[in-house]
Amino acid sequence: MMHDRSNHMSSITVAIPTFCREAVLLETIEHLLSLPTRAQEVLIVDQTPQHDASTTNRLCRWAEQGSIRWIRLDRPSITAAMNHALEMARTPLVMFMDDDVVPVSDLVKIHQEAHLQDSSLWATVGQIIQPWQEPSRIEPPRALKGLQTDFDFPFHSMVETDVQNAMAGNLCVNRAKALSIGGFDETFVGSAYRFETDFAKRIVKAGGRIRFLGSAGLLHLKASAGGTRSEGSHLTSASPAHGFGDYYYAFRHGTAAEAWRYSGRRIIGEVRTRFHLRHPWWIPVKLLGEFRAMVAGFRAAKMSRKPSGG
Repeated sequence: MMHDRSNHMSSITVAIPTFCREAVLLETIEHLLSLPTRAQEVLIVDQTPQHDASTTNRLCRWAEQGSIRWIRLDRPSITAAMNHALEMARTPLVMFMDDDVVPVSDLVKIHQEAHLQDSSLWATVGQIIQPWQEPSRIEPPRALKGLQTDFDFPFHSMVETDVQNAMAGNLCVNRAKALSIGGFDETFVGSAYRFETDFAKRIVKAGGRIRFLGSAGLLHLKASAGGTRSEGSHLTSASPAHGFGDYYYAFRHGTAAEAWRYSGRRIIGEVRTRFHLRHPWWIPVKLLGEFRAMVAGFRAAKMSRKPSGG
C-alpha cells in the first residue's frame, strides 16, 4: 500500500509557460529543482523567439541532463501553451507555475497530497503572494455573487477553502478532468484576461471542485519585462485586446441581463480612474477600446455557443 502511495505522490508534472524571460526564468527553475519534493517531470513551454546565449546554454544543459523537458512553440499564447502542457504531460496531475516566482513552501508535495486525500478535486490553487502583500490568515469576503463570485478572494490568504475562481500561477489540475472540459479556452488571446476565471467556472458547471491551499505558497515577483501576458498600458490604448477577455467571459457565462450589466459597470469603471481624472483627453481613446472589446467579446461568445457540426 505504501508503495502505491509513493508512486501516486510522484505522479505530477510542473509546467511553466514562458515568454521573453531570461535570468528570472532560470532562477524560477532552480528554485523548482531545489524543492524538497521534486516533480516527476518539469515542462518548460517556451514561446521566446530567441534567448540570450547564457539562457539557451543553461536550458540546453538541463534538458540534456533530463532535469527539464524544453518545448518550443512559435506563437505566444498563454492558453495555447497551457493546453500544450496538458497534452504533453505524462502524469495524472499537472501543476502550472509562473516563470517569475519563488516557492516559499514544499509546493509539489502539498498539491499532490491534497489530490491524494480527496479524489473529488478537479483542481487546487496555491497561495500567491504579490510583491506588496504578506501572507495573512484572512477569511474570504464572499461578498460577490454570480459572474463575480470569488473575484474578491484573497489569494495571499493562509485559509484553506473551496473556491470558484483561480490564478494560473500556482494551479494544479487533474489532467483527465481538465481535458474533459476542453482545457483552457484559446479564444482568450493577448493578455488573456479572465481565462483562469473562465476555466474555474467551467469546472464548477461540470460538477467539479477547486480547493484553495493556503499552505502551498509562492512569491510572485511580477518581473517588469517579458511574460506570456505582456501588453502595453491599458489606460491610453484604443486596442480591444485589454478588455476583450472580460467581456467574452461575461457573455460566455452570464445571462444576457447579467452580461450587459457587467459590461456597463466595466466601461464606467475603466474611465473612473485617477489617471483619467488627471488626463481626461485619454477618456475617448479608452472608451473606444472598451466598446471595440465589448463588441468583439459579444461576437466571440455568440460563436462559442453555436453547436459544432451539422
